[in-house]
Amino acid sequence: MDSPVVPSGGVLTPLGVSSVRLNPGFWASLPTETIIDHCHEWIGRVGWAANFTGAPRRGREFSDSEVYKLMEAMAWTHDPRLDELTSVIAGAQEPDGYLNTKWGHARYSDLEWGHELYCYGHLIQAGVAQARASGGGELFELVKRAADHVCHMFMNGRGVCGHPEIEMALIELYRVTRAERYLEMARRFIDRRGTPALADIELGRAYFQDDVPVRKAEVFRGHVVRALYLACAVVDLAVETNDRDLLDLVERQWERTVARRTHLTGGMGSRHNGESFGEDWELPPDRAYNETCAGVASFMLSHRLLLATGNRRYADLAERTFYNVVAAGPALDGRSFFYTNPLQVRVAGEVTSGVSPRADGGLRASWRSVSCCPTNLARTFAALPAYVATGTDAGLQIHHLTAARVEHDGFAVEVDTEMPWQGAATLRVLRAPDRLRVLSLRLPTWAGGGTAEWSRVWTPGEEVSVDLRMTPRWVEPDPRIDALRGCVAVERGPLVYCAESPADQPPLTRITVDTSRAPEVVDEEIEVSACVDSAEDRPWPYGPPARTETEPIRLRLRPYHQWGNHGPATMRVWLPQG
Repeated sequence: MDSPVVPSGGVLTPLGVSSVRLNPGFWASLPTETIIDHCHEWIGRVGWAANFTGAPRRGREFSDSEVYKLMEAMAWTHDPRLDELTSVIAGAQEPDGYLNTKWGHARYSDLEWGHELYCYGHLIQAGVAQARASGGGELFELVKRAADHVCHMFMNGRGVCGHPEIEMALIELYRVTRAERYLEMARRFIDRRGTPALADIELGRAYFQDDVPVRKAEVFRGHVVRALYLACAVVDLAVETNDRDLLDLVERQWERTVARRTHLTGGMGSRHNGESFGEDWELPPDRAYNETCAGVASFMLSHRLLLATGNRRYADLAERTFYNVVAAGPALDGRSFFYTNPLQVRVAGEVTSGVSPRADGGLRASWRSVSCCPTNLARTFAALPAYVATGTDAGLQIHHLTAARVEHDGFAVEVDTEMPWQGAATLRVLRAPDRLRVLSLRLPTWAGGGTAEWSRVWTPGEEVSVDLRMTPRWVEPDPRIDALRGCVAVERGPLVYCAESPADQPPLTRITVDTSRAPEVVDEEIEVSACVDSAEDRPWPYGPPARTETEPIRLRLRPYHQWGNHGPATMRVWLPQG
């Protein structure tokens, strides 16, 4: 099956990329091919591909992984340039399977920061993608040699990588090959973490989830991408070993993290220091990190939990994260990218056309010295059809409402919808077997929750319809979130909205909103009643309340994922109440 995740068990079975065709609509409009072209151009321009040819090395210690993530995207899209890149990296693989352009002279000498095993993880996922999309090839053979090298070097001992990634890659390779050594290697990597297996660092062992064993952790913590990649692997291991206790553990960690450490957009990461989770209720809008890669990782984890349990709450979070973090990452033209996704930006950013050295440098940048996010988006968007629906012996389950044609076991359905702009959808049967089939559709929590389900012997041409309410709604934060007291936000359907102010407009810090009047939809944006407060300047900013004057206005809000596409601006999601 041509899907990034193909578990051997679980409640639901994923459908492959070839089983779902995205029709014109929001998901299909994402600039996948442009992003792949852009990444291909830039890894050549900055020399990361040339690192494999023996040229003077450029880029960070993990830059090999960006080439591999791009190759995974190419594998899903059958891009002919994959063969060219495969030839380039094959020339750098050593006879025993070792492959890394940074550490060949000092193999595995820095497991805390070296990222060698992390890079193997992305290499393996690219090879798995080739095997599933095309039946195999030179890349897949190269990957197996590399994975066998890892098993030979690390099966015994206590070593792990400072950045979890290889664990879920090895399990996926096991699912393709059924070679038990890959599953066992992943299990050992997971069980060693937190014993501890790595040296202590300034950021603390929680940074790379080495503070407590996996089975004793109560919540996701430390570096967000690391934590979520590890959780993905733990779900995979639980499914492959039928370990219900381990799966229950991840579900409990997910529950607390979502309830107390996740932003309204679905973004995760409250601290710039360590790109990490904060403590419970530590969710500042302006200092939120919410790395784009963390959004991708959360999307991946939610999908795995959905497959393993069938619980639609995981698809709810995947939807929120997809529309408001993952889709926010690239510019509309697919040629610049956010690394961080805060919920408030106080200073208008600058457009960066070259390589930006900063992760949080204002607006999207064409490329960064750390450019993990563009390639992560490339591979995610390339495989996006595989996340839409699942199949069982009983029928077909649509989890994400987007325009698409979905096929499973002789049952073909076309979904007609303009989500996320309109809530109406029609599901039309194109082909059906002559037996009872169940067609189901997840109803998001914002539309009342539950499942719409139709069971019958279908006739081609039959249609069923739903109309999800898309009324804009005020949202209040939990009062335990200090940074958000007195503020509200606006959502409509799956979208979070924000106020965006060009540099020549009044600063958003002077605006308060009137929640006694309902938000109104205007041309796919939203208008709310607000006031601009004018306070007198004082020599000291504290003391008795200052005298202010207010001017009523209609404040226009746009979908959060669209912000930053119109030049330098300030932005905020959470708006003070007047």
